[in-house]
Amino acid sequence: MTDETTTEQDAAPEPLSEADRPLVEQYDAGLFDLDGVVYVGADAVPRAPEDLERARAAAMKVAFVTNNASRTPDAVVEHLRKVGVRAEVGDVVTSAQAAARLVAERVPVGSRVLVVGGEGLLVAIRERGLVPVRTAAEDPAAVVQGFHPEVGWRQLAEGAYAVRRNVPWIASNVDRTLPTDGGLAPGNGTLVEVIRMATGQTPVIAGKPAPPLFRETVERVGAERPLVIGDRLDTDIEGANAAGMPSMLVLTGVSKLADLLTAPENQRPTYLARDLAGLFASHPAPRAGDGSATCGEWTATLERQDAAGADGRKGQLVVRLSGSGDPLDGARALLAAVWTATEPARIDASEALALLRGQDAAMG
Repeated sequence: MTDETTTEQDAAPEPLSEADRPLVEQYDAGLFDLDGVVYVGADAVPRAPEDLERARAAAMKVAFVTNNASRTPDAVVEHLRKVGVRAEVGDVVTSAQAAARLVAERVPVGSRVLVVGGEGLLVAIRERGLVPVRTAAEDPAAVVQGFHPEVGWRQLAEGAYAVRRNVPWIASNVDRTLPTDGGLAPGNGTLVEVIRMATGQTPVIAGKPAPPLFRETVERVGAERPLVIGDRLDTDIEGANAAGMPSMLVLTGVSKLADLLTAPENQRPTYLARDLAGLFASHPAPRAGDGSATCGEWTATLERQDAAGADGRKGQLVVRLSGSGDPLDGARALLAAVWTATEPARIDASEALALLRGQDAAMG
């Protein structure tokens, strides 16, 4: 079995593109990631509930998109309401639902499907007219796998028995880690790897950064001009680019400006914002060329210094940033200048980052 994430798609938008009017006026639907964008754990991101209401008032459809396959949409809605966000079940799209669609495209209605996961997957499989089972002895026509904290050796073994029969194998997502109160814990990707190593097979992926979850959301909400809003480069932004959809990275979650400096091309966002207020603003595009870039009143320039740099190498490239005005424009200039280099990771940007951090806490 092969990974079907490389299907024909629209080209990814240019990173740090220009928007001469607010994004809510250009896109008819916002595909919002949850943790790090709308809330962080048990608390809403500051002003996020109000900004989501503003987006709805501007006629933008609001969809909440999550890689978490363990929770049902009802459970997600309950959590959203607890943090002050208005939401209905139809607003939530999970990787379990996207995975169930991929299964339904491969087996007839009424087929038995072995579920390696929890309630979120069980509900999604039933919604597609399929019959969830728990053992390979029940002769399943497919295997679907998603994270649940109670998945253990027995479920993984049953999944491996079935996958070895070359039935379709769909994974909700392959996130290697999962944030918990105690820190980062193994995610579904590590559990998928157990079955992959035991069978030599590779699953079809439904969740971010693969396109199916975004396409499932677009179909469910009837979006024509969707915008993906996320806080992680390796899931939200990479997934949006893979699906050929524009994206806005917010700096309220996992990925920060320093991460963006070394982001590969497929993880660079269309727009950059501190938080969801970026939906109601225009976005200038930096002008870059020959080792320098400008945006607003800011200029970033690559220079080769004579003394040894931060890594001890003499002649290291350093990015110099100067200007005033909105620090976000400074960040755009900085990124555009660094991205002109063939090896962005080898550029010393510490001085420029410190300057921006001193002016805007979101740039941390």
